[in-house]
Amino acid sequence: MRLFIHFQYDGTNYHGWQIQPNGITVQEELQKALSTILRQPIEVVGAGRTDTGVHARHMVAHFETALPLVGSSPLPVEGLGEVLESVCYKLNRLLPRDISVQKIESVSDDMHARFSATSRLYHYYISTGKDIFARHYSWQIHWQLDFEKMNQAAAMLIGEKDFASFCKVGSDVKTTMCNLTHAVWVKDSETRWHFEIKANRFLRNMVRAVVGTLIEVGRGRMSLDQFAEVLQKKSRCAAGESVPANGLFLEKVEY
Repeated sequence: MRLFIHFQYDGTNYHGWQIQPNGITVQEELQKALSTILRQPIEVVGAGRTDTGVHARHMVAHFETALPLVGSSPLPVEGLGEVLESVCYKLNRLLPRDISVQKIESVSDDMHARFSATSRLYHYYISTGKDIFARHYSWQIHWQLDFEKMNQAAAMLIGEKDFASFCKVGSDVKTTMCNLTHAVWVKDSETRWHFEIKANRFLRNMVRAVVGTLIEVGRGRMSLDQFAEVLQKKSRCAAGESVPANGLFLEKVEY
């Protein structure tokens, strides 16, 4: 039986999603909790990877159960929904307080958390003043930014393009092509903005590199023509620095 698990997490205390030999990860915590509750070894496959310190409001993973069992009792098909709700409840009791499961659902065997996803939406949050209540979940900056020009640059990202300039050097990927369908800066208040970016796939460190380069445009340190050249050069050295991880949220995975 293949199941999709929908969950969210505060990434502050984790070395990203994927299991690492030198730090606690979200995947490790989720697998450990599922294995304890279902009384069998469970491995989960995520919709993607998030880096150290990155958060997720909606993450999806799939896992297999060898038999439709919870504890030692056979699971009747008509009771599947109730059992999955029970597993969800138990998970939330067992998992750390910074990981929350929203629902678990049965899916067909050909559904894959990563490869069946049609899009991912990320938000990156910034504060343009000293906002003590946003400091853990946004990047606080003190430069004057031209958001109109930043949105003009963001519009250049739309479409199926080679995003090699925004990919972490040494990443093990077969292609750096992505189909980006949405990229815009949105004003939340006088001192808070967020950047929305949606694509069929993302490269490692891509969103943080894109935001860092757009900030260069907003500060007047990079022209729109130079931003266009960054895309064309297909070199990470041409783009701006990656921004801090704490402002980045995986907002939604769609299928």
